[in-house]
Amino acid sequence: MSVAVTYQSKCTVRETIEANDASLGDPVVTHNGFDTVDALNAASTPPATKVAAFEALLTDGSGSIDLAALVGTNGAVVDGTGLKVQVLKLKAKSTNANVITIDVGETNGYALLGAAFSVALLAGQEVLIYGNEATPDVASGAKVLDLVGTGVQGLDVIVVLG
Repeated sequence: MSVAVTYQSKCTVRETIEANDASLGDPVVTHNGFDTVDALNAASTPPATKVAAFEALLTDGSGSIDLAALVGTNGAVVDGTGLKVQVLKLKAKSTNANVITIDVGETNGYALLGAAFSVALLAGQEVLIYGNEATPDVASGAKVLDLVGTGVQGLDVIVVLG
């Protein structure tokens, strides 16, 4: 299996300013200097060697993402042990009734963005994280993200490891 990732984080804004200066030929300013576009594969820095895309569903308001036992394509188990999370996209289902909080697991917690990592998503909200080789290695004692919400809410998840 080989993995090729096109990572894009873009927020392009076109702003029209008041034409109060006669020398201003085009009053439209485009803000896109903070956009990021990168291509990842096994030979890139950061590398991308494994991927898992799946739905994470809560049971009675809780769940977890075990980075050493992810569900990959066609149900294959993807073990991220020894790898880093290079890209993580989490998107709350539009049908969720309440917030879902994703944070460092209480047991064998994975400190994705540090020990205090936590993000709360309402229905339809999403977050895209580019680890860029700065995340910790997945290991037996560092592999779980906890999910807390209510009922049977869910997230769409894509994890790229390398």
